[in-house]
Amino acid sequence: MKTEHPLTVFMLRDKMRRVLGFTVREHQAWVNSPDGLTQGYSQFEIHLDFYSEKKRSLFLLKFSEILNNDYGKL
Repeated sequence: MKTEHPLTVFMLRDKMRRVLGFTVREHQAWVNSPDGLTQGYSQFEIHLDFYSEKKRSLFLLKFSEILNNDYGKL
């Protein structure tokens, strides 16, 4: 995506929303250990908040192969 758009699109949330149709939200989540015996861990997550259904569909068509691999889930 960064090769298709100038850097300013990713620097300003309003411009990102207008051009790409979404904004990025970073989140740190606490995950408890499944066995309950050891301490849990912190997991870094990235969420995309879409504002345009057309741009969301285009994003999913374009990047669905990457999203369906081990890189992430919808």
